[in-house]
Amino acid sequence: MNVLIAGGRGFLGNALENSLLKDGHKVCILTRRKPRQPHQYLWDGVTTNGWGHLVDEMDAIVNFSGYSTSHWPWTDTKKKRFVDSRVLPGRAFVSAIASANRRPRVYLQASGINFYGSRGDSIADEATPPGNNFLAQLTVQWEAATKPLEELGVRRVVMRSAVVLAKRGGLFPLMALPARLFFGGKFGRGSQAMPWIYIADYLAAVKFLLANENARGAFNLISPEGSSNADFMREVCTALSRPYWFHLPEFLLRNVLGEMSVLLVEGRFSQPKRLLELGFEFRFGNLRSALQDLLRT
Repeated sequence: MNVLIAGGRGFLGNALENSLLKDGHKVCILTRRKPRQPHQYLWDGVTTNGWGHLVDEMDAIVNFSGYSTSHWPWTDTKKKRFVDSRVLPGRAFVSAIASANRRPRVYLQASGINFYGSRGDSIADEATPPGNNFLAQLTVQWEAATKPLEELGVRRVVMRSAVVLAKRGGLFPLMALPARLFFGGKFGRGSQAMPWIYIADYLAAVKFLLANENARGAFNLISPEGSSNADFMREVCTALSRPYWFHLPEFLLRNVLGEMSVLLVEGRFSQPKRLLELGFEFRFGNLRSALQDLLRT
């Protein structure tokens, strides 16, 4: 299979590239940084200049583009960048695929579990409507940018992922740092949802969705085992043999981080309903086993 990955030099893109290459697939990368290898192509995230011709050769496209919301503070300028860095690349792909002589069979679109908002009494699944806060509406725009691909006959999959647990890259190393320094504890009240998925399961799910012709629409890429922030941080401390005692109060996090604090002090419980219905099996659905495997060396 020939696969084009946008954002391929980022954390998830790089991990997927390595996994696909091990499986014998051919991979091309779109990057905003200076290309280092022949299979990497520079792009501006807005137009099809310099790479649009590649679409004719691709069986699949995976789009990870998006400026990380972990950048602080959330100014109006930065919020606009969050939106533009997701919406504009999506529109560029619609343009490239619409103009292609040979269209890819499948397009995988990254998104986030924040689609459902950070509050709600019910457990969210793919049928749950979007929330109203900034992060939820950001994902709504993100996903809508590539919706026209379905009218072009391309199988389109939206991957609403949670925090991906990996030793290097992503948010987990930063989240685990206080525990490593013997200051581990819950964030805020601790009862808020802490959705997660282990990197091995994440990559397996992406490849599962690439290959499964019945996979269309939105899928939650999260562990089936729900976890509160308090439970999550307690397990991190246990896995690192560190004390669980230094709790950061919600008012302090909100005062320091502002609106960005929702990433830590709010969260909604969700489940990977459609992924399980399609037959995907998690290897690390249990938080303790995932952390033990992740932090064993």
